[in-house]
Amino acid sequence: MSPWRIVVFSLLVSLCFLCLAADNPASPATLRRSFESPPDDARIMMRWWWFGSAVTHTELERELRLMKEGGIGGVEIQPVYPLALDDPQTGFRNLPFLSAEFLNAVRFTSGKARELGLRVDLTLGSGWPYGGPNIPAGQAAGRLRIERVAAPANAGTVPLPQMSEAEKLLAVFLAPGAPRDFDARAAREISEIRDGAVALPGKRSGENVLLFFIAGRTRQMVKRAAVGSEGLVLDHYDRAALDNHLKWAGEPLLRAFGSNPPYAIFCDSLEVFSSDWTGDLLEQFRKRRGYDLKPYLPALAGDIGEKTGAIRHDWGQTLTEVANERFLAPLAEWARQHRTLLRAQTYGVPPVSLSSNALVDLPEGEQPHWRRFSPSRWAASASHLYGRPVTSSETWTWLHSPAFRATPLDMKAEADLHFLQGINQLIGHGWPYSPESAGEPGWRFYAAAVFNHHNPWWLVMPDITRYLQRVSFLLRQGRPANDIALYLPTADARAQFTTRRPSINDAMDTLLGPQVIPQILDAGFNFDFIDDEAIGRLGIPYAAIVLPNVERIPLPACRKLEQYAAKGGVVIATRRAPALAPGLMEAERDTPEIKQISERMFGGGQARTRLLADESQLGAALAGLTTADLAMSPAAPEIGFIHRRLDSAEIYFLANTSNQGRQTLATFRVQGLEPEWWDPFTGTTSPAKVRTRSTAGVSVPLDLEPYGSRVLVFSKLQQSRDQSRDRKGADGEPKLPPPLDLTSGWKVSFEKLDRTVPMDRLRSWTDDAETKYFSGSATYEKSFEVPAAFLQPIVAAILDFGEGTPVQPSGKRGPGMRALLESPVREAAVVYVNGRRAASVWRPPYEVEVTRFLRAGQNTLRIVVGNLAINALAGQPPADYRALNQRYGERFQAQDMDNLQPLPSGLLGPVRLRAR
Repeated sequence: MSPWRIVVFSLLVSLCFLCLAADNPASPATLRRSFESPPDDARIMMRWWWFGSAVTHTELERELRLMKEGGIGGVEIQPVYPLALDDPQTGFRNLPFLSAEFLNAVRFTSGKARELGLRVDLTLGSGWPYGGPNIPAGQAAGRLRIERVAAPANAGTVPLPQMSEAEKLLAVFLAPGAPRDFDARAAREISEIRDGAVALPGKRSGENVLLFFIAGRTRQMVKRAAVGSEGLVLDHYDRAALDNHLKWAGEPLLRAFGSNPPYAIFCDSLEVFSSDWTGDLLEQFRKRRGYDLKPYLPALAGDIGEKTGAIRHDWGQTLTEVANERFLAPLAEWARQHRTLLRAQTYGVPPVSLSSNALVDLPEGEQPHWRRFSPSRWAASASHLYGRPVTSSETWTWLHSPAFRATPLDMKAEADLHFLQGINQLIGHGWPYSPESAGEPGWRFYAAAVFNHHNPWWLVMPDITRYLQRVSFLLRQGRPANDIALYLPTADARAQFTTRRPSINDAMDTLLGPQVIPQILDAGFNFDFIDDEAIGRLGIPYAAIVLPNVERIPLPACRKLEQYAAKGGVVIATRRAPALAPGLMEAERDTPEIKQISERMFGGGQARTRLLADESQLGAALAGLTTADLAMSPAAPEIGFIHRRLDSAEIYFLANTSNQGRQTLATFRVQGLEPEWWDPFTGTTSPAKVRTRSTAGVSVPLDLEPYGSRVLVFSKLQQSRDQSRDRKGADGEPKLPPPLDLTSGWKVSFEKLDRTVPMDRLRSWTDDAETKYFSGSATYEKSFEVPAAFLQPIVAAILDFGEGTPVQPSGKRGPGMRALLESPVREAAVVYVNGRRAASVWRPPYEVEVTRFLRAGQNTLRIVVGNLAINALAGQPPADYRALNQRYGERFQAQDMDNLQPLPSGLLGPVRLRAR
């Protein structure tokens, strides 16, 4: 089946999904009930690292049950590097990848997960990218190897570079200059090769250099491979290499699932570094581009003049097409033949495009950068364009490094950034399998936070996952309502490709620049990326499209833009108007018409098209041509939103991405519907107070705490009762009782230590030598008197733990993020009043309404607090991996594990009971 027949088939399947999503829930009332108790398929999942894979059935079942208890809905099995040596005395063993014991563990996990109602996805291999011991050198990832060798003036021949059996000489060119500084414009091909040497022409002047173009191999090995899966990364442009991998790894893995295949197979991000060639690329290039690349190879090594960009573009486009046809399309087809889906991170190298995601059932992204280019929005945009109702993201990679440093608030702060980009399925990165023999806090992946039961704050994990589940569910309802299409200058990216790093998405941050995305967001709009292929197949289903500093554009896309503008669509080009056709053959043929179209659209006199020399005016231009979806006064650029549209409702998710509270008046572009707050933490609803109504929409006061989030739903549904109640009495504002200080007089018991201490004033556990390196939970208990004034019907009693403390960024460069706020509760707590569970505390505002749990007179308060596992790590000697590295080679390097220090823990105070 051809790649684009697969796309058509996928679109039909997706249309069915979209119909189901649009019709179910069928009404706002049904939606509200589902929001209160969302379906299991909206739960977060976890990447489950099997180290070694040293797994046992007993521990596999235990961890699956713990995941279910924690509100996690499924796993992605990913076998990776070992963390311990085999031990015959204890029976500890690393199960070789694809061994009978390993496949039996996969079979057991599949059955047990199905029994528990958990989803199972499977990495189709070990580590990443695909490859292994079955891949011979001739099927390994390819690259264009360019050797630059000086040609001495007195030399008649120069020996050929050393080449392996898997390499092939493509061409040799002679250019004036030195190996590091030569004139590619004057390069000429040398064809005479004899006795393993290049015969140089007799007449030449000055310095010269020989350019040897060799079809080589990257020699990249599978990253983080499990025992038995070590080997070369496969050539993603070679169908035979993929077939080899599917036969070696895919078939036995899928057989282990029996009659119940995994929900999806998974392909991690395409990190096939330096892979820019394959054995028959010259033939494929000639077939697809209509001319021979060989005479133009110097353009891939240097600048040959005005044709350089066009040739590099054509080379890049050929790489994209071959990767689509020989890797993504057959992989997706193989998945369907085995009754499963393909979930893939479709970006990186090879240089797949945004529209390559059309070949994937479940597009996936990563990175939380909501105000700049990110693969998360890349994946979500493709899903919106090609009708995929669910888009996942690899979430929390490198979160607040090192391992075990991440807090529940860190989790929420990053997850919200993915939601703002259109993500509606979180794949946590991740859950390390960890046997009891590993001790506490157990095994951890080198580049990730840990989200398992070894974290003492696990006691609030069900509340965290419930929040994430509700938001994920809502963001799958109806249709995306993004107004703006942000055109990705894919042709410009390809024109700038260099050998060793041909990637479309990696070029985008620079090509888009720092202003375009913030200008769109701050003007009150949300957006999707769009590329030429999507425009050609789907048109432009948006109110406006922005062309950011675009130079090259295919003629068919340019024509579509003009047709779109003629029908009333808004087209804004920034910095310059498109002026070139992308490729060498198209340049002469299509460039004149592209210039004519650009002149008609951007030459002046058009009401709906603009050319902005100053990109800082983009937001104002958009606002002048179409109404903002969400306008805020005063401006609050830290607040992001995502909007979903149903036939009978409008859903807005809003998030404050900063460590400071934000208050603003938000005007939503909605008419004829009533707003209602839907609390994603509790599942309850309450009416929203409307300040004004106008032709611009409905204005609602918005007050968001640091890293706070809200859901506002507009519908014609009868308003829910205000569950916060009207606090005013008959005589206006009630007289509130003074707050009660509960900071002193606590009894604190430490789990696992069998230790109980009085704590007259609240302080960190780390202040005491006995608990300085303690990781676990502690129970705070005290009794207190409640005056009757706190129990008036018009008063709410609030247990207040204090404000969070904003912190400054560390200035340290690197991946990952953290919430820049330290909590007065380190790091999470569950509150019990008079023996009844009131709520958990792990995010701002650090308070709990306890009105219904109190009684006049004597009351008891019990608060169970969990801190971070990193404190226990700080008290242990660093892990010694020397013997492991000697046995298996160094497969990872622990990150940021030097000089660990224990962090403040417990209730830091003050704690008050106040009336509101």
